[in-house]
Amino acid sequence: MSTQIFCGHLGNLELAAASLGNNGIQIFAYGLMLGMGSAVETLCGQAYGAHKYEMLGVYLQRSTILLMSTGVLVMFIYIFSKPLLLLLGESTSIASAAAVFVYGLIPQIFAYAANFPIQKFLQSQSIVAISSYISAATLAVHLLLSWLVIYKLGWGLLGASLMLSFSWWIIVVAQFVYILTSEKCKYTWTGFSMQAFSGLWEFLKLSTASAIMLCLETWYYQILVLIAGLLQNAEIALDALSICMAISGWVYMISVGFNAAASVRVSNELGAGHPKSAAFSVLIVTLSSTVVAVICATIVLVFRHLISYIFTSGTTVSDAVAELSPYLAVSIVLNGIQPVLSGVAVGCGWQAFVAYVNVGCYYIIGLPLGAVLGFKFDLGAPGIWSGMIGGTFIQTLVLLWVTFRTDWKEEVNSIILCSMASYQN
Repeated sequence: MSTQIFCGHLGNLELAAASLGNNGIQIFAYGLMLGMGSAVETLCGQAYGAHKYEMLGVYLQRSTILLMSTGVLVMFIYIFSKPLLLLLGESTSIASAAAVFVYGLIPQIFAYAANFPIQKFLQSQSIVAISSYISAATLAVHLLLSWLVIYKLGWGLLGASLMLSFSWWIIVVAQFVYILTSEKCKYTWTGFSMQAFSGLWEFLKLSTASAIMLCLETWYYQILVLIAGLLQNAEIALDALSICMAISGWVYMISVGFNAAASVRVSNELGAGHPKSAAFSVLIVTLSSTVVAVICATIVLVFRHLISYIFTSGTTVSDAVAELSPYLAVSIVLNGIQPVLSGVAVGCGWQAFVAYVNVGCYYIIGLPLGAVLGFKFDLGAPGIWSGMIGGTFIQTLVLLWVTFRTDWKEEVNSIILCSMASYQN
């Protein structure tokens, strides 16, 4: 978000380019890596609950091996980002500027590949404070370096993305140093092991299911930005939507915290054989996240005419953001519920099922409906967003129905059987 703010004050084209680079290209790697890394959350959480502490380090290494290998393939999407964006119908000026921004994000791919397994490894042990401290300190460094590189050295878009990549690597190194030196990890990290290279195929299958589930969620609203680039006056539409997506992304980080809490708590309780505690955790986390989301949505509506000025001084863009704010508020509320339910799914190992739900609700219902409203009925960005909100609403209802009808005792029995097979690998 801070990177987009810096780029927004360079000009409307730079803001559109950074937004397209972040939301159109970079989010592909983010969703893929976060999704694959969620396999660590499932297995480590259940292993920790079952007191199989030595397996956590093995799962961390297996995931890192798979994600680094995947990163090499993803890198080519970044390298050829300009022709890809042109192929998708983006204008030459925006595609060229976005490509410059994306080139600086290539090191970030591999930071993702290392960070998400480490992050999930720590979260599964309820070690979250250190990651928060590291992220806060890194943010301060990132802001200073971005200001220096963008404005004082004049590196522009490339400088902004390079500093973003550098900041992610600071987080990776700091967290790994903590794992190596902390007493809290002495039983879960016992050093590098050749066992990490065994059982890769089974781990890959769970990682793939996790990636599909998370990617379908993460990419869904980013497609909104890509489609908006096909509208008339695309620069204004992109700027307005990117600001809304940045705000939504910031609030979504709160939901991600509840997502992690739900996933860790549910997986730990199921691994320990406590079905009632797992069910109670689901209820409390869902209610808490929903209340926070409603408060955030209310704030957005109250300040809808002012929030855009954080990113840009343009009045035209500000008016467009104010028009989209009601849709943003509804999305924030839904995104306060849906990530928690996804966290429960990760904790239970339901990734494959949720992936099917996401395909149906997002890409068979929401996306086509949004395209019809936006282009056929000439409603523009509000129409596209309305249709996509419909898909999210249906998905949320399905996950609520499944989650609160779950037989948690049966889940415990199922996980015990799966865990026994996993530990043998």
